Amino acid sequence: MLFHVKASFDTPHQLLKKSIMTHIKIMSLAQAIAHRQTIKTLVFTNGIFDLFHVGHLTYLEQARELGTALFVGLNSDQSTTTLKGPKRPLISESDRAKLLASLECVAGVIIFGELTVHQLIDKLRPEIYVKGGDYALPSADDDQSSSKPVLHEASLVYNYGGQVILIPYQAGYSTTELIDRIVERYCE
Repeated sequence: MLFHVKASFDTPHQLLKKSIMTHIKIMSLAQAIAHRQTIKTLVFTNGIFDLFHVGHLTYLEQARELGTALFVGLNSDQSTTTLKGPKRPLISESDRAKLLASLECVAGVIIFGELTVHQLIDKLRPEIYVKGGDYALPSADDDQSSSKPVLHEASLVYNYGGQVILIPYQAGYSTTELIDRIVERYCE
């Protein structure tokens, strides 16, 4: 039995429109602040997003469902190297930003060079700040016995009345695990 599949391809005009929209979604902090004024419930997250994988995609799609629009703070190449070591990032900040901006669930991408995201959160004041479940919220009694890194930005968000939501971590989906798998399979 033969199946006839009709291929659907974008016209040159549609491709140009998608490309322009992707570049518009990559914005400076000033542009993000201006755009933020039009958003009722801003959801914000941040990260490196090196070697983008399905765990990242699922996380961003779930974050977007929590509000009107999702902004993503993207660590610059320099801050990524400082945080992850001299071999990272594997993908440049401009390529990572384009990839994130191309996602339907992402309304804006802001590249930041600081080691923490405090400045972006303070300026944007999202109603909802989201991180993965591989982080822990600070405890009231300063008990830091968790093996997870503490999400220090949470206190800033709570101070202005925002919410912090941790989306459950999907085991088996991390850039570090992906790199380890590649090395194991191809460098023996």
